[in-house]
Amino acid sequence: MKGSAGKIQLASLDDLFGVNQSQATEEPFQEILLSDLHPFNGHPFHVMDDEKMHEMAESVAQHGVLVPGIVRPRPEGGYKLVSGHRRKRACELAGLTTMPVFVRELDDDEAVLIMVDSNLQREKILPSEKAFAYRMKLEAMKRKAGRPFNNSVPLAQNYGGKTSREILGEQVGESQDQIRRYIRLTCLLPPLLQMVDENKLVLRPAVELSYLTQAEQGLLLAIMDRLTAVPTLEQAQQLKMYSQNGQLTETKMKVVLAHKKPAAVQVTLKKDRLKQYFPQDYSQKQMEEVIFSLLDAWKFQQEGVGAGDENE
Repeated sequence: MKGSAGKIQLASLDDLFGVNQSQATEEPFQEILLSDLHPFNGHPFHVMDDEKMHEMAESVAQHGVLVPGIVRPRPEGGYKLVSGHRRKRACELAGLTTMPVFVRELDDDEAVLIMVDSNLQREKILPSEKAFAYRMKLEAMKRKAGRPFNNSVPLAQNYGGKTSREILGEQVGESQDQIRRYIRLTCLLPPLLQMVDENKLVLRPAVELSYLTQAEQGLLLAIMDRLTAVPTLEQAQQLKMYSQNGQLTETKMKVVLAHKKPAAVQVTLKKDRLKQYFPQDYSQKQMEEVIFSLLDAWKFQQEGVGAGDENE
């Protein structure tokens, strides 16, 4: 990721911090009261008291925080956390009252870029976390390039002829289409987005459902619960089409969700059972030919019986 980031003319993390890597270890940090550390506005990454958090808390209790967090001063007092939300929670669980941090003077977009990049290094990231993180970073990148954040198509001069979405895709190892899909998830109601996080709703159908209005999504959730059904990609695309045509009603939702393709019929013939009906030197192909010829004869017989019944 760092190598890709070097291709654009956004400030590097070292530039934003005002130090290079060799100096970072020598730079003094400050011990700040946990009560003075406030979360980043709209922080998209969950801080959960799971097993890994408790392991981190045990490590912090024994060894302290080995990597200081990054904060920026708040005009109203205290500090805004840029990087270190999980470390702060680990300190709380470990019974500490302070945490080491580097204090930086950052503008809003610089803070967003650092916050997102520092968290995208994590091993496991939920779809909802990617969704809001990608959106926040993309908007910050567009503002850095000097154009409105809702305009992603024109090329940004600062990016050497590439769109900001293309640059973001290179940095995080995702295609532009996948970036777009994740960002669409931010238009889902929280219960639907939670279903994506819990692998109860697949990404592609979820993206299609994100085009439904908030009211339609709420109604769909109630119907999904009533029918114990989750839309497939094809069903989600149908719901989106009806919504965009202004025709999506409760009845249509029920009809679409209730319609299921018939399950494919698969018959397995065990070799041991087949052997008793064929000579030992028969190949698989010879056995198949005999079986299908018998089935043809049976089918012809059944059709004849049906025709006879109609003539009676």
